Formats: sequence, structure tokens, C-alpha cells
Amino acid sequence: MTVALRAIAVAGLALGLWLFVYLGVGSDIGEERTLGLRGLQRRRALQDSTLFATLSPLVRFFARAAGVVPLAGLRPRIASLLTHAGDWLGLDVNEFLALTGVSVVGTLAVGVPAVFWLELPPVAILFVAGLGVALPYILVTGEAQQRARAIDRALPGAIDLGSLCMTAGLSFPQALGQIVNHSGGARDPLNEELSFILQQLHLGRTRKAALLLFAERVPTTAVRSFVNATVQSEERGTPLSEVLQIQAQTLRQQRTASGEQAASRAAVLMIVPLMLILSATIILLLGPFLLQGSASGF
Repeated sequence: MTVALRAIAVAGLALGLWLFVYLGVGSDIGEERTLGLRGLQRRRALQDSTLFATLSPLVRFFARAAGVVPLAGLRPRIASLLTHAGDWLGLDVNEFLALTGVSVVGTLAVGVPAVFWLELPPVAILFVAGLGVALPYILVTGEAQQRARAIDRALPGAIDLGSLCMTAGLSFPQALGQIVNHSGGARDPLNEELSFILQQLHLGRTRKAALLLFAERVPTTAVRSFVNATVQSEERGTPLSEVLQIQAQTLRQQRTASGEQAASRAAVLMIVPLMLILSATIILLLGPFLLQGSASGF
């Protein structure tokens, strides 16, 4: 009974602190970001996730305090990771740190009562806190990997379409506009990145600078190969439509080779599960005979 009361007290204290901070800071946190690609991702996150919409005022408030946290070496890595994830949830570095703090508080509010209720050792609280720290990082890393795979899959087809458009007489920005309008959807990762390239071109950036920024935002082998070929074509004066056709064929060949390598690795990795299944089957078949033999004295 003492453990239960202690758990209830801790949970009540955590919930009270949470509500006090949330209600106390709600009037002085500023407005949500709405401009640019990061603003677009923020609006989508607020529409899609009720939990994030609830926590967003708290995250924006604590982002001010996160700005003074001495993590100079870690901040560029977090910024790069958020960029690779497509400006995940529209967060900047300070907001991501604030979200990590909110995650720690939330997991502790749930985990500490559970630790006392289940009578686990106190060291389990450290595990719960570590889980709260790691959870945002795991989510953003998974989003970055999923986004990179989606862009690699869609890139050869987009390059083919761009090559056809440029062969028909369109300029590079016009070809990008046709790709954005006629392939994928509004939330397709490649369409988002191509739209960002178009935005950079309209703002006065050169084609080389916009493409290099694309390679920085999506650091995959396929994207780097496409960007390098396009930049070299501009520097050497080679017709870009021909370069894009060759690049699309090369990317498809690389994707086929990667699929074959993955299939060969899968065959090797399946050996261990198959051996375990075979051993279990043999034990199930021979087990009754062995038990009968041991019972009869053999």
C-alpha cells in the first residue's frame, strides 16, 4: 500500500508540475512558424498529430531556455539531422532540445510510478530517463532514413521526365515544375525537395548552388551522383537532357545491383532461422520416441 501511495503521489506531483508550466507559459510563447519549408512541415505536423499540437506551446517556450544550453559541438549535428529528415516537424535545434526535455519529463511521469508500482530497482528510473532522451532522436533518424529511401526510389523516374521535358524545349526550372506538378503528391519527399530547388532558383540562387544544397539536404549516393553530373554538364557545356538520360539509366542499374546484393545477403541471413526451425521440428518429431525409450529403460 505504501508503494502504491508513493507512486500516486509522484504521478500527481509530475502532473501538477506539467499543468502549472503548461498553463503558466501559454500566454507568452509567440506564434507558430508558418513560412518556408520548415513552416510547411510545422503546419502539417500540427494538423496530423494531436499530441504534437498539444505539446507545441510547451516546446516553443522551453526552446528559449534551450538556446543557452552549452552544446556547441552537438548543435550542428542536430541541425544536419533535422535537415536530412526534411525539417522534421518544423523544428529548429532549440526546439528539438526542448522536445527532448519534454520527452524526458513525460516518460518519467509515466515510468516513475510504474517503477514504484512494480517494485523495480531505482536504477530503472535512469533507464526510463534514457528512453525519454533517445526517443526523439530515434524518431528523427528513422524519418531521415525513410525519406532518403523514398527519394532514391523516385529519382530515376523524375530524371527521365525532366530529360523528356528538356528535349521538348523546356528550360531546367520549367522541367522541374513539370516534375513537381505531374509526379508524386504534395507530401512526396522528392517533390518537396524539387519544390525547394525551384524556390531557391526563383530567389536568385544559381543552378549549381541550388543543386549542391539539394545534395546537402539529401546526402545519398544517388542524389550526389545526379547533382555532380548536372553541375559538370553546366560547367562543360554538355547538353543536359542527354546527361539526364544517362544518369537515369545509371541510377536504375545501381538500384538493380543493390537489390541483387540485398537478396544475396538475405539468403545467407536466412540460414540461421532455417536451422533453428529444422532443429525444433526434429525435436518435436523425435521427442516422444526418446521419452518412450527413456521410460522403458533404453
